[in-house]
Amino acid sequence: MCLKLGISRAAYYKWLKRPIPAKELEDIEIAEKIRKLHKRYSGILGYRRMTIWLNREEGTGYKPKRIRRIMGIIDVHSSIRRVRNCCTISNKKDQKADNLLGRDFEASAPNEKWTTDVTEFKIHGEKGKLYLSAFMDLYDRSIVGWAVSEHNDNNLVFETFRNAIAANPDAAPLFHSDRGFQYTSPAFRKMLTDQGMVQSMSRVACCLDNGPQEALWGIIKTEMLKLFDYHDKASLIEAIGKYIHFYDNERYQERFACKTPLEVRREALTTKEPILYPIPINRRIEKYKQYLADLNASKNPTGSAPIGQVLL
Repeated sequence: MCLKLGISRAAYYKWLKRPIPAKELEDIEIAEKIRKLHKRYSGILGYRRMTIWLNREEGTGYKPKRIRRIMGIIDVHSSIRRVRNCCTISNKKDQKADNLLGRDFEASAPNEKWTTDVTEFKIHGEKGKLYLSAFMDLYDRSIVGWAVSEHNDNNLVFETFRNAIAANPDAAPLFHSDRGFQYTSPAFRKMLTDQGMVQSMSRVACCLDNGPQEALWGIIKTEMLKLFDYHDKASLIEAIGKYIHFYDNERYQERFACKTPLEVRREALTTKEPILYPIPINRRIEKYKQYLADLNASKNPTGSAPIGQVLL
């Protein structure tokens, strides 16, 4: 081995018998804790969230770069979601509300902005499917109401609405969704109006207009599969319920100062001035926006449609 690596035997034995530095001993302890958390949560923790979990459970102040380095050394990695490409077919008659949310995904208090969508789950070994409908509060990203059904119909969304209002009877947020038939139905629109909610809808084929909700589905489908086992409808429904409880009560989020969604929500509901949690700036997106602005200024002096609108 020494011959292949190009080092002397004496240097190797000197390194082997050296006293292990305190920093390296600490790294070995951290590595063992990382392995335990990785096994406990079935590999859903990336280095950022692994840092949060360690600091919350151990009362430490480790930095993400250090945890990433150690995870790389012991070959521990999180699950990576597969990229999905899809397309929505437009129907102009379905447009019932403007995009009032306008991709402004920040909220200053609970029950100011809610988003919703429906996603489907295939049942292993069975032909049927289950559909999950959920309402999410953009202030704390908590799931304020949800329902599961074997049918993707109006009743599924109506039940979700009733569950959300039962838990938040005075809520009258801006309510954002896509242009699904459930949300454009007169009955559902009346339910929103009676509750004092203003409706907002994504534009055609613009999933990014409802980005946080789409991200929630990706998180649930990736992590729930790792954390819970299901093989029939009953076990799948149980797994969904357990994961939503985990998401709201145990899943620490870096944006919220390493607190869970319900911790943030409870704090906000018991104070007159809730803490603001701004979305971190994505420098690549800001750089791209500046690029489009400069491009429009130099190549579009006539006042026609900006290039960014055409591209996006």
